[in-house]
Amino acid sequence: MKVLLLENIHQVAADAFRRAGFEVDARSGSLSEDDLVAALPDVDLLGIRSNTTITPRVLDAAKNLHAIGCFCIGTNQVDLPAASERGVAVFNAPYSNTRSVVELVLGEIAVLARRLTEKTQRMHEGVWDKSAKGSHEFRGRTLGIVGYGNIGTQLSNVAEAVGLRVIFYDTADRLAHGNARRVGSLRELLAQADIVSLHVDGRPGNAGLFGAEQFAMMKPRSMFINASRGMVIDEQALRDNILSGHIAGAAVDVFPAEPKAQGDPFDSPLRGLDNVILTPHIGGSTQEAQEEIGHFVSTKLIDFVTTGATPLSVNLPQVPAPSPDSAFRLAYLHRNIPGVLATINKLLADTGVNVLGQSLSTSGELAYVLTDTDRVLPDDALSALSQAPETVWLRSWKL
Repeated sequence: MKVLLLENIHQVAADAFRRAGFEVDARSGSLSEDDLVAALPDVDLLGIRSNTTITPRVLDAAKNLHAIGCFCIGTNQVDLPAASERGVAVFNAPYSNTRSVVELVLGEIAVLARRLTEKTQRMHEGVWDKSAKGSHEFRGRTLGIVGYGNIGTQLSNVAEAVGLRVIFYDTADRLAHGNARRVGSLRELLAQADIVSLHVDGRPGNAGLFGAEQFAMMKPRSMFINASRGMVIDEQALRDNILSGHIAGAAVDVFPAEPKAQGDPFDSPLRGLDNVILTPHIGGSTQEAQEEIGHFVSTKLIDFVTTGATPLSVNLPQVPAPSPDSAFRLAYLHRNIPGVLATINKLLADTGVNVLGQSLSTSGELAYVLTDTDRVLPDDALSALSQAPETVWLRSWKL
């Protein structure tokens, strides 16, 4: 199998694929849609991070593609309905870099509260500016977390441990951790928080979530952090509020338009502002996180193509692989309509093949079944099943 890894995915992933006997092409940057179309026809597994966009056109060109690994938290860069329709499994790493993002945010809170960006700049300019003006402890301040998922909850725990009061708002029903307190609306959170930190996902409904209206609702001289998605905020509105002094400081790690490759030029309305931290989408970019992500996602992809297992796939029915006590395995992804399982089992019975184990699940319009048998199905039976109108794909191999 051929594997294409883009965007500087950690070496541990390439090593894992090579140990499994796969051919690996690892590249440092992302690819444009046209370049992906040219690169993918003979690729079986694709590894990307957040800067590569997978469109239906790309998927149509990837005739051999079995799965996509998003070596990051988000999957909004992949057209998931299009991938599902074509039977391409998508995996991600929803937990592996959580701690790295939390530590970055906590560090930014300290830097913004002490206005260290200005202090270090003046020192580099040769100016000794020993003053407490504008510098504050964050102990006892209120941190407002917007989005209380994996990162938001861990930030809640750590922030409380260092003396911050925590409130949070989430559209989903989330259990509060520690002494954190849920508020009923974003407006209520913004009215109380001294620091607002965004940790929402990349669903289309979150585009433009935070604009001029929301910044106006924030407490005067509060601080703002976005380590979630670039399209969530209006950068010009944030700039205006920093220049007016309404927002005392901000830290932004994600941007609506980000450079494709290392060293490419970057521009933003937020450049050049006092007490504003700009980082190049490195919330999860620690060596520890990237190594863990490389290990986690590569393992999921290898398991999928070698055993058929789909647990933690974000778009296909999740089916664990049965214990490999049998000789042959049949993996069958099909439309979720009545009678298909009966058809499979009748076909197996009619050909005299004994079923040793079977796991199945459905999700929306798709259903997936793994069947272990004592011997391989005859070619004519496999052909009949693969050509059935409800079939998305069918794979059979010896374990």
